[in-house]
Amino acid sequence: MILDFSIIPGILPALLWGTKLTIELALIGVAIGLIIGSVVGIGRVSSNKLVRTITGIYVDFIRGTPLLVQLFLVYFGLPSLIGRPVPAFTAAIAAMGINSGAYVAEIVRAGIQSVDKGQMEAARSVGLTAGQAMRYIIFPQAFRRIIPPLGNEFIALLKETSLVSVIALEDLLRKGQVVITRTFRPFEVYMAVALIYLVMTFGISRLVAWSEKRLKVVD
Repeated sequence: MILDFSIIPGILPALLWGTKLTIELALIGVAIGLIIGSVVGIGRVSSNKLVRTITGIYVDFIRGTPLLVQLFLVYFGLPSLIGRPVPAFTAAIAAMGINSGAYVAEIVRAGIQSVDKGQMEAARSVGLTAGQAMRYIIFPQAFRRIIPPLGNEFIALLKETSLVSVIALEDLLRKGQVVITRTFRPFEVYMAVALIYLVMTFGISRLVAWSEKRLKVVD
């Protein structure tokens, strides 16, 4: 078969529509993950053993199981428990947010532990509680350090959004599959899909590299 890349301009609008959903899923997923991960990450370094145990179980379970299985649990398994179907978009957001939260938690934990312990001792010596010291002194410094790895987590989640095609959400990959049923040009279409992913991830990686230089912490 002779390759025909002249079809790309004609299919590009459909692929870009799928790209919009892909970016939306990744952004919301990382936002949810950041909220969950910040809470769980702080819990991972808590002095309370029960809190450390619960957050540790969550992180180990999520990181130890595939995102696809988690997606199936939410989309196919959860309805049997609650007695009603879960919309595909909601299931995708929930699964990706919960999944991202576990990885963000480890990023946050490492960021907190990278801050000199003397900072906490100094904060406590001037009368701040442990919670206040974490909120006003430790976490702001840790957050500055974790922005670059958070960018890498966004890149990883952006690529993993392709899994939502299995529950019929028309993300970039699913749009490509639909286009193939009309054009019968799988190589050209999948190459276009791959290049769009590459453009997105490369752009984000350059932004992450720039932010890493700007936010570099000198100890």
